[in-house]
Amino acid sequence: MSDQRTFSNFSEFYPYYLEEHSDATCRRLHFAGSLLVLIVAAWAITSGKLAWLLLLPVIGYGFAWVGHFQFEKNRPATFKYPVYSLMGDWVMFRDMLIGRIRF
Repeated sequence: MSDQRTFSNFSEFYPYYLEEHSDATCRRLHFAGSLLVLIVAAWAITSGKLAWLLLLPVIGYGFAWVGHFQFEKNRPATFKYPVYSLMGDWVMFRDMLIGRIRF
């Protein structure tokens, strides 16, 4: 028997995603990783050093997974819901930027 939930769309998934990110340190690490991904991507593109783009998943997921394993004490949603989870990362990043979510 599987404990995996099913979601019809991202709007149904996002509240679950936020439950999985209740620890403030975990959210901060997600934010830092996402911001660093944007910075490295912009630098790689403008400098022409495109090989650095290969590091983006390591940077983004590295920060996030430390947050989950060390602080949230749960398994990242990426393992069960990779597409929705990636979408959730960026929506949560935006929501933190505009003040909808505290970090």
